Amino acid sequence: MPMSSPDRQNRRKTQIGFVSSKMGDKSVKVTVPYKTPHPLYHKVINRKTVLHVHDEKNETKVGDKIEVMETRPISRLKRWRVTRIVEASVGALVAAVSEQDVAQAVPTKTRKENPPAAPAQA
Repeated sequence: MPMSSPDRQNRRKTQIGFVSSKMGDKSVKVTVPYKTPHPLYHKVINRKTVLHVHDEKNETKVGDKIEVMETRPISRLKRWRVTRIVEASVGALVAAVSEQDVAQAVPTKTRKENPPAAPAQA
């Protein structure tokens, strides 16, 4: 019975792509962009491959640039796993906006911003 060597794991395919969506617990979709020439016109065309990736620690978020490695089938579609985060995305925190916040920020005709001050009596 052949023993698996550490070199065998290093021969697996690796790709670098961007996390395009989180699909649930420990699962993400990664988009790997590449360019290829058109077969007839030879213009460079932008293409992409979407990979279903296993994220064991749930450490990635949408927009991260990550490296993925080919692995055994984990589920029906997942054949890749996260090896490292190359570059974390820089995103603003998203906060819910209520109707009162919008009403305070947007002036309307029925509400005056600054009521005129009463004339001072001497």
